[in-house]
Amino acid sequence: MTGPEETAAAIGPWASAAEAYHLLTVDVPAEHWVEALTAARDGLGLRFFDWLSAVDELADGFAVCAHLAAVGDAGRVRHLLLRTRVPRAGAALATAAGVYAGAAWHERETHEMFGIDFTGHPHLVPLLLPDGFEGHPLRKEFVLAARVAKAWPGAKEPGESEHDHGGPARRKMQPPGVPDPNEWGPLKGTLPPVAERPARAARGPRAAAAGAGAAPGAGAEGAPAVRADRPRRTRSITEGSTSQAAAPGEQAERPERPARTRGTDAPWHSPVPAHDPEPAVPAEPAVPAEPEKSAEPTSDAPPAAPAAPEPASPEPASPEDQNGEGT
Repeated sequence: MTGPEETAAAIGPWASAAEAYHLLTVDVPAEHWVEALTAARDGLGLRFFDWLSAVDELADGFAVCAHLAAVGDAGRVRHLLLRTRVPRAGAALATAAGVYAGAAWHERETHEMFGIDFTGHPHLVPLLLPDGFEGHPLRKEFVLAARVAKAWPGAKEPGESEHDHGGPARRKMQPPGVPDPNEWGPLKGTLPPVAERPARAARGPRAAAAGAGAAPGAGAEGAPAVRADRPRRTRSITEGSTSQAAAPGEQAERPERPARTRGTDAPWHSPVPAHDPEPAVPAEPAVPAEPEKSAEPTSDAPPAAPAAPEPASPEPASPEDQNGEGT
C-alpha cells in the first residue's frame, strides 16, 4: 500500500487520507461515495469487502465506514477504511451493493440500527429486529428501557422478584437512562402517582433546641420532597448505637428478642467437647488450728535428749608459745 497522499490521489481529488494505528483512513464526500468505492476496487485492487457500519456522532451526523482489503504476494494483506458523513436529519446515502454485492446485507443492518436510508438498495427490509419495532437501537438518543418494557428476570432489590416473599417491598431503582414506567413504555399512564413527603432536615444542637416545640416529622421549609414509598427507619435511644446515651431517668429496658430457632441437623448449635471433661476434685475441709503445747514434757512422753554442746573454737597461740620460750 502506498502512502496516504498517493492513496487519496488514486481515489479522487476530493479525497483526504490519514494513517493512525497502522490503518489508512480515506475521507470522501457523501456525493462521491460510490465513485470512491469503485476507484478503490479497480484502481487500488481492494476487491475484498469486509464490513460496513456507522457511528453516531450526535451533532456531526453519522459517519458511514466501509472496510476494504486485498491479499497480495506472500499472504500480505492491505487494508483501507473508506469513510463519509451524512447529516443527522434525513440521513441518506447511495447504496454500495452495485460495487460490492456483500454490502447489501450490511446496509440492511445499518438501516435498522441507525435509521440511515440507502437509496437504490434492492431489498432494504428489517434484518435483525422483530416486526413492529420502533426506534433505532444504536442511536445515542435511543432509550434502553428493557426493565420498563419487560419484567426483570432476577431479584436485584428486595421485593423486585415475584418469588421473593420474605423481604419488604421497596421502590425499584431505575438504572441510568431508563425512564419512569409511568411515563414511558406499555404501562404509561396506568400506574398510580407516587405520594411525596417532606424531607427530614438535619438536626444540630441549635436546630434541636429551636425545634423542640415543633411537630415531629416536620421538614425544613423549602427542602426537597422525599418519596413516601421509601420506608423511614425510626429508632429510640435504647435501640440506637452505643454512642447514643440516654438522658438520666429515661433508661428503658430493651424488649427481649425471641429465641432463635435451632435445627437438629446443625451440630454447631449443641457443641460437644472432643474429650471427656475431668471429674471435679472436692475441696478438702479446713483443719482447725491446734492449741499451743507447753514446753514441760508430760509423764507419758519420754524426756527430750539434751542438745549436744557445740565444740569450742581453739584459742590462737600466743607469740611466746610460737617461739618456744617458757616462763
